[in-house]
Amino acid sequence: MIRHIEIKDFAIIKEVILDFNDGLNIITGETGAGKSIVVEAVSLALGSRADTAFIRSGQEKATVQMIADYKGEEYIITRELSSNGRNICKINDKIVTLATLNELCRKIADIHGQYDHQSLLDPEYHIKLVDTYEKDKISPLKERVSSIWEKYRDLSRQLDRLRADISENRRKRDFMEFELNEIRDASLRIGEDEELRERISLLKNAGSIYENLAGAYHIASESEMPLLSGVRRLGGMISDAAPYSGRLNDLSRRVDELYYELEDICTEIRVCRDETVFSPEELDSAIEREQEISRLKNKHGKTISELLEYADSIESGLYNIDNADQREKELQAALADCTEELRKASLMLSAQRKESASKLQKLISDELTQLNFSDSDFLIQFSSLLEDNPDGFTPDGIDNVEFLISTNRGEPLKPLSKIASGGEMSRIMLAFKKIVGDYDEIPTMIFDEIDSGISGIAASVVGRKLLEISSDHQIICITHLPQIAACGTSNYRISKHSDDSMTFTAVDALNSEEKVSEIARLLGGDNITDTTLASARELILSAEQQSQR
Repeated sequence: MIRHIEIKDFAIIKEVILDFNDGLNIITGETGAGKSIVVEAVSLALGSRADTAFIRSGQEKATVQMIADYKGEEYIITRELSSNGRNICKINDKIVTLATLNELCRKIADIHGQYDHQSLLDPEYHIKLVDTYEKDKISPLKERVSSIWEKYRDLSRQLDRLRADISENRRKRDFMEFELNEIRDASLRIGEDEELRERISLLKNAGSIYENLAGAYHIASESEMPLLSGVRRLGGMISDAAPYSGRLNDLSRRVDELYYELEDICTEIRVCRDETVFSPEELDSAIEREQEISRLKNKHGKTISELLEYADSIESGLYNIDNADQREKELQAALADCTEELRKASLMLSAQRKESASKLQKLISDELTQLNFSDSDFLIQFSSLLEDNPDGFTPDGIDNVEFLISTNRGEPLKPLSKIASGGEMSRIMLAFKKIVGDYDEIPTMIFDEIDSGISGIAASVVGRKLLEISSDHQIICITHLPQIAACGTSNYRISKHSDDSMTFTAVDALNSEEKVSEIARLLGGDNITDTTLASARELILSAEQQSQR
């Protein structure tokens, strides 16, 4: 509920401070005085689009600050617009994102203007109104339908992809099989290419390698003074001296270890020498194998490890191709089961909607009667999306909903867009807001000249209906009609003033006598007479009497 608002340097408003009350708050004023600008400012505080054009001429920024209550909590909401395009949103003096502000303010207030007439003409909006009524019963069913529909959509997409892939993959099958056989026939082994490169290098240099190994072995064990024998003699000499010194004893041990290590090296050199045999046949075979592996690697741009993984993926793909018919049957069966589950859930949702719509239809018909549509007929018409398309499921169900109305006896029911004048639409929209407003739990409703196109008795009826709604909601209503203004429990007048340099707007809360004068002005213009004052008092008294019934 909106308690207080301060507007500074916004459009033609220099500074306005307003305290709103419970009940029906009525704002009136001359044309051009800035009534709708107040609503624009409130709308900005509630999270609407910011525009630097709202900043008062000659000023650097515009500020709108609001104090609102929601479920026992008080919130101070601030919007600041700077001429440099900066837009600041605050809740309780803490900067927040516009999304966070919107999330809160959607719960606090709902603004209705002449644009609401247009939304009421859109059948897509009608189903939303039906779902708002008894939403505690409808929402769980909608959530179930939405959940099943997600599964239904996923299965449908899988089946479509599979069917598209079947024909494409069958065309590719021969090529896939050729590639698989080519890789499998190569009998690749991870690391084989490295081993081949080393073996080829060894074979190409076999002569030089043999000569070096033979020379090394000769030096170590076969020369006139073989290295191995020398180390053995060295060890014996140091061993003889070792008993006389701990240091020499350690040195003797190290020489012994050196001898045994050198002995192992000599043995390994001999084995390598004996194995180093040049074989042109083996070299040719190794080169041929290395070239085959390189060709496969270059052809596919992959390592041996990646080639083996690729072969596994081809094998899996061929398996899927060969078993696609079976997979298609499985998906078809799963989709059929899901479709039936979705159909049943959608029918349950539709049945609940129709049950709720039947109640809503009667309530709206009663409201229309109270709003001076005594000969009207109203119908919430349902049709199924499955009638023209057996796959016409949606996450919101299978219902098309449209509101039909006849405002005069004997006329056929027609869509709202075909029947209503602006004044009729104002009253029809008010009927919907009265019913749906009882269920949306939004404490404040703001109406910006929804009385356009009505007058006389219809205006009195709308005023009384607004007063009735204000028993459960705070209403802030801008109007130019005296019949509606007379119903206000709190009245405000917007006026425009000018001095030598600027024009500015003021808003004044009216006492009971000022309220009479303002309603008299609405009745008779600037020429206020005793007759118009009496008529104003009569309108106010009539509204008070109606509210007590």
